[in-house]
Amino acid sequence: MNKSPSPLLFFTSVILVGLNLRPILASIGPLLDGIQRDTGLNDSAASLLTTLPVVMMGVCLLGTSWLRRTIGEDRGILLGLALIFLGALARISGPTSTKLLLTATLGGVGIAIVQALMPTVVRRRAGSQTAQLMGLYSTAIMGGALLASMISPWLANMWSWPLALGAWALPALLAIVSWLITRDGPQVIATSSALNIQRSPRAWALLAFFGLGTGAYTLVLAWLPPFFTQLGWSPQAAGNILGALTAAEVVAGIAVSLCVDRSHDRRPALLTALASLLVGMLMLCLAPLALAWPAAIFAGLGIGALFPLSLIVSLDHGEGNEAGVILGFVQGGGYVLAATLPFVAGILRQNLSDLTPAWWLMSGLCVVLATIAIRLRPTDRIYLSEIKSAQSA
Repeated sequence: MNKSPSPLLFFTSVILVGLNLRPILASIGPLLDGIQRDTGLNDSAASLLTTLPVVMMGVCLLGTSWLRRTIGEDRGILLGLALIFLGALARISGPTSTKLLLTATLGGVGIAIVQALMPTVVRRRAGSQTAQLMGLYSTAIMGGALLASMISPWLANMWSWPLALGAWALPALLAIVSWLITRDGPQVIATSSALNIQRSPRAWALLAFFGLGTGAYTLVLAWLPPFFTQLGWSPQAAGNILGALTAAEVVAGIAVSLCVDRSHDRRPALLTALASLLVGMLMLCLAPLALAWPAAIFAGLGIGALFPLSLIVSLDHGEGNEAGVILGFVQGGGYVLAATLPFVAGILRQNLSDLTPAWWLMSGLCVVLATIAIRLRPTDRIYLSEIKSAQSA
């Protein structure tokens, strides 16, 4: 571990940064009915409040290598946190649809920059504790969503929904201060000349796995609360069901961080997570009112384990700078893919007045994910130098 600052302070700072990577998204769902009422957004346009940030995350993550060379890792993370802070702060003044969409885009760019650069910072500074810290970092991301989904309706009832959305600027400011204290000095960042990762079928499989798995997260984040308000629940109760799901995600993420080093074969854990997600989706399809809470718990456990595991599996496929290139490609394309699911769900709701088909779609995608997971053997690697050589030949 890097000795300046202390490892404990660095771990704490990484966790605090992670907590700020989802509130700008997760605070929307429980308040969506009020937002639509006051702004006139229809279901398709409302889905963009989640879809736009995720698309921006994907597009920016595809430029990970450029970000690392141009901005640097520590300064880049500071820039990303600053954009998240500004995006949340700007939501305080005035409930307009244009402002919401612009701040969603701004926040998405900030999240993307942080997520593009943080894994390699963790790998460089955490050493043998990389997998454990990545698990905690991923859990913190889900923890931020938990806090946002549960606290935002309460803040909206006490003040208003614009103030409830803007309140998340405060923890972003705390993360900025924390990172300023714990960041390293300027680093010499190695760059790879072998950037033709798109020639690797395994890289595309990892991208699809991360994208579809994260799509389950973006889907429930955007549409689980509106699904239950449409069934007659109050916004507070619908926010609580998303909170329960996110709490289960946090529990699963902690379990992954504690157990991830016990086996280099991630497939049993991946398949267990997918089975849990499938059970949760089927409960939402078949008996959403009677099985609402068990559905949230099963789905949350599955999603919460899939997110860190998919990042860790991607890191497993490379060493050093190559791992960063692989992860940038996987997250970049994966987030673009993930953004399609809440958008499709918005179209389904607008045209069918029902979100059940979206849960059936995700159930089918669980089977697709399982077929990919079975192929992710622990001995496989992606060697970018070999890809480059093959292209040259």
